[in-house]
Amino acid sequence: MRRILYGGLAGLAATMAMTATIQKLQRFLPRRQAYPLPPRETTQRAADLTGVDGGKGKLAAVTMAAHFAYGAITGAVYPLLTKKRSPVVGGAYGLAVWAGSYLGWIPAVRLLAPATRHPLERNLLMLAAHAIWGAALASGLQKLEQTEAAFQGERVPDAPKRRRKWSRAKLANGAGRHFREMHA
Repeated sequence: MRRILYGGLAGLAATMAMTATIQKLQRFLPRRQAYPLPPRETTQRAADLTGVDGGKGKLAAVTMAAHFAYGAITGAVYPLLTKKRSPVVGGAYGLAVWAGSYLGWIPAVRLLAPATRHPLERNLLMLAAHAIWGAALASGLQKLEQTEAAFQGERVPDAPKRRRKWSRAKLANGAGRHFREMHA
């Protein structure tokens, strides 16, 4: 259960990195492709299918909530599939999530046309964003697991080894010498 929780938290945080990537890359799209990106399109279509009309402001909030919830849910699945926490494996997982979503279930439930029917530039933007999401997910999950180990008093695997044991006397002596040198 803990792995699922940590995966969800890491997925939530990784969605922020993904969202920032989307915002940065969106300005490079050709002007004719400056229509809403898939998270907004799918939310709009779901609202249309269910007859919900929340207005532009509510739709933006629901889009954001759905986007982050999906990132958390798919993040929660990651630690169940692999023990690897490398950004490369995470990036590959992000690309698999993109494929499963934009070539799989989203077109199947008629929320959006498959990615094969969208412009190349928009697909490249979404592929890059999903790869970054996956890399951030793996890194975030690793850090959460290391933090848990540290909270339990365990040695964190890639924490730097302590080189010297410092006593209060050595620290005080060093600070005193530094102070005397500065004010001599």
